[in-house]
Amino acid sequence: MALAKITSVSGRAVTVPGNDIDTDRIIPARFMKCVTFDGLGDFLFYDVRKNADGTDRAHPLNEARFKGATILISGANFGCGSSREHAPQAIQKYGFKAVIAENFAEIFFGNSVTLGIPCACAKREDIAKVTAAVEANPAIEVEIDVTKQEIRFGGQSVPATFRETARDALVNGRWDAIGELLDGIPAVKETAKKLPYLAA
Repeated sequence: MALAKITSVSGRAVTVPGNDIDTDRIIPARFMKCVTFDGLGDFLFYDVRKNADGTDRAHPLNEARFKGATILISGANFGCGSSREHAPQAIQKYGFKAVIAENFAEIFFGNSVTLGIPCACAKREDIAKVTAAVEANPAIEVEIDVTKQEIRFGGQSVPATFRETARDALVNGRWDAIGELLDGIPAVKETAKKLPYLAA
């Protein structure tokens, strides 16, 4: 089960502004009583996106012009708080394929990469340029080039940074440790045959 090599991600984008957006805001704890992660996308940013009666509040994800966006843009220290892996799962299940922020909380970052979600870091002023372009034209295509470490949009580009180990894992299709273990089963069996203490 070879993993996809994620060298770039492109699509329309939406900005959810703010710093220190924690995992409880991304997916409130009461929605984590699930056997699988499949339905979590429905509850992404629920408490800031919905009223108590379930009707929509003013929020970028509720705006028709941003429907179908696959790149999420935000501020500094994105994904801080608890270590719940439900947060990147909810982001992925909603339909996002990548996140751009100034920086990311450590565990959120790791959980995202394990799902094949590139987390691109960019300077605040560069994120503002991307956001301004998206606000002006929500249909604009934003491309995150993981290999070249840059973000391209509307004929412009800004630099992005990725932790080198994560960038290497994404572009070489080694981002899921469990997938790598499963791919290695034939080699493990071959090695086991050569070990005298495992011989039948």
